[in-house]
Amino acid sequence: MELNNIKPADGAKHAKRRVGRGIGSGLGKTAGRGHKGQKSRSGGYHKVGFEGGQMPLQRRLPKRGFKSQTLKFNAEVTLTALGQLGLAEVDMLALKQAGLVGELIRVVKVIKSGEIGTAVKLNGIGATAGAKAAIEAAGGSVA
Repeated sequence: MELNNIKPADGAKHAKRRVGRGIGSGLGKTAGRGHKGQKSRSGGYHKVGFEGGQMPLQRRLPKRGFKSQTLKFNAEVTLTALGQLGLAEVDMLALKQAGLVGELIRVVKVIKSGEIGTAVKLNGIGATAGAKAAIEAAGGSVA
């Protein structure tokens, strides 16, 4: 095999369709663009969602909803996760080191999901009413 003998596999390459090259080509005259109108002209097109001047759908419908940007700094920890941690005192740093919350998190709240059997003292971490009752019932405290 020589470099000058290398050819692409059969069917890998195909000729570009040549439009507007006479009657015999099958795509002569209007070159597959139909007659007149914006889409037949060179450079004539429109933005996505354009409806010919009619009020577009995305502007006819009402705006709805809101996503708070502060949510990415909040996190939740379950009672089960707290119990598996196996620490007597839990603060934000301990949760970050254990990988229970991300590095960007500023506000953590314990939620009542699962059970907790060990006494845990929370420092600088919030808890829901149910979670607080469960922690105190297990002999822990929420500061």
